[in-house]
Amino acid sequence: MTAIIRLAERLTSIRRLAFVSRPGPASRSGWAGRARGEVRVEAQDKTIRFFESGTFLLEGRSTPVPFSNCYRWELGETRIALFHERRGADQAVWLFDLIAQGPASLVSAEAHLCGEDRYRARLGLVDEGFDLSWTIQGPRKDESLSYRYRR
Repeated sequence: MTAIIRLAERLTSIRRLAFVSRPGPASRSGWAGRARGEVRVEAQDKTIRFFESGTFLLEGRSTPVPFSNCYRWELGETRIALFHERRGADQAVWLFDLIAQGPASLVSAEAHLCGEDRYRARLGLVDEGFDLSWTIQGPRKDESLSYRYRR
């Protein structure tokens, strides 16, 4: 079974997430922190939406702030496209297409360009869900995000 099929089967079972944000030496944001939250999944045909909500705690702070996101996964035979619907479904931002790199891993087929900043991703399947790591590098950003999605 390919990584694409395995991920497609796993997406609808995800219920929680955690992520860590780490700025690199050239980061202008300084977004360092941790988040935890829940995922509400809606599936229709070849489209799966993750409605994420939780709290993010910026390093050096004592009070977490709420966050929410909507990501849309579009399933294809040889790739899975990921979109961010922060401005709604009709204005979704395409992030990247994930392609299989082995039986339990996927990578972004090409970098997503946001201005001159490049977004790349690597996804690894694990028993209880999957891990998704992003790197964002360019003149405005130098960030690493590590997500853990679990049942």
